[in-house]
Amino acid sequence: MSYLALARKYRPDTFEKVVGQEPIITALRNSLRSKRLHHAYLFSGIRGIGKTTTARLLAKALNCASGPTATPCNACPSCVETAEGRSIDIMEIDGASSGGVDQIRELREIVRYTPIRDRYRVVIIDEVHMVTTAAFNALLKTLEEPPSWIVFIFATTEYRKVPATILSRCLQFFFRPLPMSLLVEHLRSICAQEGISVSDRGLFHIARLAAGSSRDSISLLDQIVAYCGLSVDDGDLLQILNIMSSDVHERMARAIASGDGGAVLDEIAKIVECGCDIVSFLNDFEEYLRQLLVVKIARAPEKLIDTYEEDLQALRGVAALFGEEADLLRHLQFLMQIEANLRYVHSPRYLIEAGFLKMCQFRKLIPIADAYKLISNR
Repeated sequence: MSYLALARKYRPDTFEKVVGQEPIITALRNSLRSKRLHHAYLFSGIRGIGKTTTARLLAKALNCASGPTATPCNACPSCVETAEGRSIDIMEIDGASSGGVDQIRELREIVRYTPIRDRYRVVIIDEVHMVTTAAFNALLKTLEEPPSWIVFIFATTEYRKVPATILSRCLQFFFRPLPMSLLVEHLRSICAQEGISVSDRGLFHIARLAAGSSRDSISLLDQIVAYCGLSVDDGDLLQILNIMSSDVHERMARAIASGDGGAVLDEIAKIVECGCDIVSFLNDFEEYLRQLLVVKIARAPEKLIDTYEEDLQALRGVAALFGEEADLLRHLQFLMQIEANLRYVHSPRYLIEAGFLKMCQFRKLIPIADAYKLISNR
């Protein structure tokens, strides 16, 4: 049997297995129990957090032999065919490739007829924001007054691009990015089932890079296992994910705080020599400075940044090297300016080197009030 990617293997097949979207799942299951079913749903949110999966689960629940039910049996022909993506009464459409007015007109003709076997004819349109304006207009009448056997389920990562005329006719659910702690716990559960050995710090790095996406985190885990095997070393994990060690960020911050331009250039040279992307380092260092700023200002920084306790202590030590909160804020804002100017240069390394060397000079700046006093005393 061919290998099945972990993201597909651990795709939820019941409502209970959907991670991190409890309010939405509860609302859908309650509506199924009470038979208060809507004719059109809109699921929006970032990639890889369960929109399409939940749409398929809802379609399965609507057409289950014992349904509509909040607990599909996963055994009847309808449930099995829906899970395998071959149900004759469930249509999945890609809005990017089949979102033209001609395709929507064909769809409008199809939905006029009753389901061939199941209770409902369910139409799932993924990335619905890619549907053209003319196609949306062609769909409006059917969406407003659909036959009793039709249920539309739309999924999108670009909620604001969906016309208001469509939004007003749908029951809207906003899927939230998964918190870091929940992603780590989810990955830990998968590792336990697959016999994969990864440290908690390694899982933390994966979850941070996934940025709230369950599918992205599992795909990254799959990539790491392909490289490392079932026993994952932290060093190999950082290498395959192209993540810089926090020690590099700390050394760079210390060099900038002390105004050591030579050390700054040495660190950048090491980053380039090891094959790491210098622009990715800039983005990561921007996040690191933000963490320093939070540690210096916030009363409870552990609630605002995702990090380990020992890393928090190290951050406090580095933050103390910058005298005032305004110093760190100035550095962070300047990094954002460098990032914004990258699109205008052919050699990002030169711009980043010049920018970091300029930040080394910030320690020589004095407040305007002090400068005014010096000038007045002359």
